[in-house]
Amino acid sequence: GEHFYTANAGERDACVRAGWRYEGIGWTAPKSGPNVYRLYNANAGDHHYTLSANERDTLKRVGWKDEGVAWHSDARKRVPLYRQYNPNAVAGSHNYTKDPHERDSLVRIGWRDEGIGWYGVR
Repeated sequence: GEHFYTANAGERDACVRAGWRYEGIGWTAPKSGPNVYRLYNANAGDHHYTLSANERDTLKRVGWKDEGVAWHSDARKRVPLYRQYNPNAVAGSHNYTKDPHERDSLVRIGWRDEGIGWYGVR
């Protein structure tokens, strides 16, 4: 039930070999800019991505594993990446999309809109 996001082609390919379904490129991240962090909760089998060092540190304090910088956010803020939260999910509780229609569809069925998570490039 989780979408796994990675900027690493080798990691992507390993996931596909392990049985994950490849869904294509969700957005393009810049080569530099503010860090977007990736964390993992082994109890839930869930990954979380955040631009906020404070959110990262809070999750680390409650047991999430810091997996480092996943990619960068566009400092020029050209392409917003929207973050939604599913309060009913154990794993895969967040979705990240540049598509406002996808965001709105999820919100209509009960996901919470958490605003812009970070920015990509065109």
